[in-house]
Amino acid sequence: MDFPGTIYAASTWIVPILIPITFHEAAHAYAAWKLGDDTAHRLGRVTFNPLKHVDPFGTILLPALLFLTKAPFLFGWAKPVPVAFGRLGHPRRDMAIVAMAGPLANVLLAVASAGLLRIAWVLPEALVPWLVQTLYQSILLNLVLAIFNMFPLPPLDGGRVVLSILPNALARPFARLERFGFLVLLGIIFPLPMLGRSLGVDLNIFRWFVAIPLAWLMPIFRTIAGASS
Repeated sequence: MDFPGTIYAASTWIVPILIPITFHEAAHAYAAWKLGDDTAHRLGRVTFNPLKHVDPFGTILLPALLFLTKAPFLFGWAKPVPVAFGRLGHPRRDMAIVAMAGPLANVLLAVASAGLLRIAWVLPEALVPWLVQTLYQSILLNLVLAIFNMFPLPPLDGGRVVLSILPNALARPFARLERFGFLVLLGIIFPLPMLGRSLGVDLNIFRWFVAIPLAWLMPIFRTIAGASS
């Protein structure tokens, strides 16, 4: 193993992983606090301190394992922000606002990363390649996090938004999916595409929902960064 090369590559991923998940969860906590629920605020989650949001397995161990085994993707999660939706001023409307705050924070971070790429060249020449790679990966991860979390399945943010607009008769059974949401998500990401390949059918829902929008958005952010598509 090329140890120095591995350390260098890992260093370009650490910040792009920690900052997006920290801002994502802090945005949820801040929005809930301002809309009437101080649960997350009392737990110290309205903060940019990543230690308050990191899940030891989902944020550190699993992504590190995938990185070291050269998996074709990185996957992980942070500690979810607790929200007592009944304490919000307008529970249905505010549930959607709290949910969308996280992905919106990631989109803004992607824009900021693209803007910083425009001025990366003013730094010492030795730092530029590392910074460019780190900022590019920040754009990529922030966009993936924003798109992925808007998948319409609880407990993801998109599921919360759907739940906020469904009539009560549909909202209640949809909300019950939350206890199985993570298992359903894993099934969509891993076994379903493999089943589709064996049947000769494209069942890669993850690619439809994440990779295709990402491919459409990246040229826009390259333009913001001052790079050619």
